[in-house]
Amino acid sequence: MPALVYKFQEQEYRFPLKDRTTIGCGRNSDLCLPSNSIALLHAVITRDSEGYQLEDAGSDTGIVMDGERVPFCLLRDGTVFSLGDVEFAFEADGAEAGAVEVAVAAQAATTPDRTNRTDGTDQPEQTSEGAEAPAPDPLSAPPEEVIARFDKARERVLGEIGKVIVGQKEVLNQMLVALFARGHCLLIGVPGLAKTLMVRTLGSVLDLDSRRIQFTPDLMPSDITGTDILEEDSVTGKRAFRFHRGPIFSNLLLADEINRTPPKTQAALLEAMQEQRVTISGTSYDLPNPFMVLATQNPIEQEGTYPLPEAQLDRFMFCIHLAYPSAQEEQQVILDTTRDAPTAVERALDTVQVLELQQLVRRVPVSQHVALYALNLVRATRPNCERSLDFVNRWVNWGAGPRAGQYLLLAAKTHVLLQGRFSVSCADVREYALPVLRHRIFPTFTAASESVTTDQIVKKIVEAVKEPNY
Repeated sequence: MPALVYKFQEQEYRFPLKDRTTIGCGRNSDLCLPSNSIALLHAVITRDSEGYQLEDAGSDTGIVMDGERVPFCLLRDGTVFSLGDVEFAFEADGAEAGAVEVAVAAQAATTPDRTNRTDGTDQPEQTSEGAEAPAPDPLSAPPEEVIARFDKARERVLGEIGKVIVGQKEVLNQMLVALFARGHCLLIGVPGLAKTLMVRTLGSVLDLDSRRIQFTPDLMPSDITGTDILEEDSVTGKRAFRFHRGPIFSNLLLADEINRTPPKTQAALLEAMQEQRVTISGTSYDLPNPFMVLATQNPIEQEGTYPLPEAQLDRFMFCIHLAYPSAQEEQQVILDTTRDAPTAVERALDTVQVLELQQLVRRVPVSQHVALYALNLVRATRPNCERSLDFVNRWVNWGAGPRAGQYLLLAAKTHVLLQGRFSVSCADVREYALPVLRHRIFPTFTAASESVTTDQIVKKIVEAVKEPNY
């Protein structure tokens, strides 16, 4: 059976290959190597009619063969390559005796390679038999530790972002909530409110791979997702189509002025935002984890723009409206940006820590009482239904779907952790009713003629819907 042979932490392992095998330091990788030199999703091995092929997944260090970095290669018996500081050898016919070693490798790969020691060194913790001890599962920690971890993470992230961004605390808080809840954000604000700078700074502070796409009318879907290009293998001389990844293969994607491109190109994000993958020529490619889309939109200039499809709007967890800064904040902005005083931010969290925090959010319990309140809020946005509100029947064409209720609960769960609590109340759900519902309500012509906005409709719904009885 074809396999990879590699040495990790002074021990040799043999890993059997499937038709598709992912390699990285992330827990979702088939071959997980918790090394700082290996990306979360570093490389992918696929099998086709020509055999096994190794392809870089957009990592920083890439694939190294014979001292040179290559984007892909065909694996032949005895092929040697390196990912980070780990060297691999491909065996076309792996020995069956390696089955025991595979089980050990899988156990070692699912545990972090470093633990904090009391002597200040970062060395693997050893058991009495000399084997590496499994690290404690962060999801099994007591609630007090979970809350402390979130509070510390929030303070570090906001403190570093505050070195660059003045004000906009509510906006930054909502972006963090969406990130930890595995959601996406649509930022709407006039030019000059630092929308792009916020996203770039957030990526730097979280040590995430950030990419920016400037949406224009001539942008094509392949400019976002990538495309197949005919290339010739330098070893065999054979030519074959290879998929070259687009900028969507990143952790944090900034879709700048997203409404300036036609709906055909906007639709390239639909599968990525919902299923965290893209499909090209019948082949699906997984996106890095975590993955978040932050799109910006200018509410003033509408000439030459295309409204976002309703299906894409529904995939955004939050629609965030950016307001002008206060006089004091704006004075600080113009002083800081007109002098030569570069500010460097430090990394507050890495990708593995972000993934752990995202998992912790899902563990927060929600009572039936709170879930029913979130459900009642969402159902109250729908006209011509049972117990529909009169003003909703008058002002709303279409209301929010089930995804709105999911995002309300996820936002409330993340909010309580960031606030140092572990129980969700109806007040926490109300806190995020506006950013979750404002872009999921489509007003009627009557509402437009009466100058009624979706924000006003959401606020009236929140006032009208009472908390359910216990």
